[in-house]
Amino acid sequence: MVLSKTTSQTDVSIHSTFASRYVRDSLPRFRMPESSIPKEAAYQIINDELMLDGNPRLNLASFVTTWMEPECDKLMMASINKNYVDMDEYPITTELQASVSMYLVGIVLIINHFWIKQNRCVNMIAHLFNAPLGHGEAAVGVGTVGSSEAIMLAGLAFKRKWQNKMKQLGKPYDKPNIVTGANVQVCWEKFARYFEVELKEVKLSDGYYVMDPDKAVEMVDENTICVAAILGSTLNGEFEDVKRLNDLLVEKNKQTGWDTPIHVDAASGGFIAPFLYPELEWDFRLPLVKSINVSGHKYGLVYAGIGWAIWRNKEDLPDELIFHINYLGADQPTFTLNFSKGSSQVIAQYYQLIRLGNEGYTNIMENCQENAMVLKEGLELTGRFNIVSKDNGVPLVAFSLKDNSRHNEFEVSDMLRRFGWIVPAYTMPPDAQHVTVLRVVIREDFSRTLAERLVADIQKVLHELDSMPSRITEKLSVNVVEHHPGVVKKTAIEVQREITAAWRKMVADKKKTNGVC
Repeated sequence: MVLSKTTSQTDVSIHSTFASRYVRDSLPRFRMPESSIPKEAAYQIINDELMLDGNPRLNLASFVTTWMEPECDKLMMASINKNYVDMDEYPITTELQASVSMYLVGIVLIINHFWIKQNRCVNMIAHLFNAPLGHGEAAVGVGTVGSSEAIMLAGLAFKRKWQNKMKQLGKPYDKPNIVTGANVQVCWEKFARYFEVELKEVKLSDGYYVMDPDKAVEMVDENTICVAAILGSTLNGEFEDVKRLNDLLVEKNKQTGWDTPIHVDAASGGFIAPFLYPELEWDFRLPLVKSINVSGHKYGLVYAGIGWAIWRNKEDLPDELIFHINYLGADQPTFTLNFSKGSSQVIAQYYQLIRLGNEGYTNIMENCQENAMVLKEGLELTGRFNIVSKDNGVPLVAFSLKDNSRHNEFEVSDMLRRFGWIVPAYTMPPDAQHVTVLRVVIREDFSRTLAERLVADIQKVLHELDSMPSRITEKLSVNVVEHHPGVVKKTAIEVQREITAAWRKMVADKKKTNGVC
């Protein structure tokens, strides 16, 4: 006698995921489902939807690392279940990046009988930034989830020091301000709004897209808690002149009796300048630079989720900002905005620092800079673009159309997505908001071959745009009507239909030439 079961009675584990009922149902989006589903089906459904994302390697909008060596990937996966705040349970991980406060308050922690004598990552980075450390002296710094948190912590330290000083002088301490350029990243605006600090921005101008140090110092007053300089502007990669800012501020402090300090936002440039421009004075070699932040997940070459805040010395970080807890097994000083965080990025940063060393980081940064020059020269050869970025700075190329009367940078950005490239277009901040640019960030994994391919694809986009109706067809129609009253102006719908028809023709022509596989 043959025994059989109907399909509905068989074990679902032997079914192909695509033969199961789970792919026939919509993916839950807003409410948790009542019933469980097999792990294979859950994986496949989510993985299929993620295929619609862009390719991270071709995301040229981002400064964030998108490739690491397989060996480092293994280390990260092996530590993905370790919570960094559990210092007592994970003493070795803690030693790789111990909390700043254990040094600030003169505490030597004993964790599982391990004497933590040094903070490896923080000390390496502090030495990279020329911190004035004595023999055997530990650096003052902390790991964060990125430069945004690092900036918040540095800003809080400046605000508290300023408040304490104003209280001692018997002066009002309720209206602190920070002086920055209008080109700062949004995290500075967040800090100002969240922690009630006025943000005084130096406006930009045509051809000068970073903070002018002379104008910045003019804006400094008794309530200025610090001046923030950017080492690697998000907009065009340019380094601000921190040396001139320091010299001007030293003179103003002498004249006024103030002690206004400098913070350097080196989120992008902190792992570039020491290797490409070692003679450039921007860091703790300048006496007024009291703190620096840097993103490990940018040119520190680690995946997203790691930043660093480094202070000149322990006097620059007020003790009252440090908290102590003991409910995780030992006395733990902490100075962070969040509590729990993964250990993987800290371990990955240590891997990169010891794996690459000065030699490796220098080679990678030189390669990035050379590939940026290849891209820049290729764009210049088209004769269609103005280069907005500088040769010295973060390895990126920011560029704008010489003639955007028919088609603009946003259209170029949009059409490049059809080739897989993600290249952002944006307007500059005040008072240069009339300038629109495209920006390509050159990361470690962006090779010369990709640079040449991108230039070729940009040329294709320009050729296609040249064959399309102008984006200002309607504007031209208005001009025709004004000069030739007998001509009937096209309606908005007619203009849109004309553009749609041109797009359809272009797509049809491409199918004829390329074929369909």
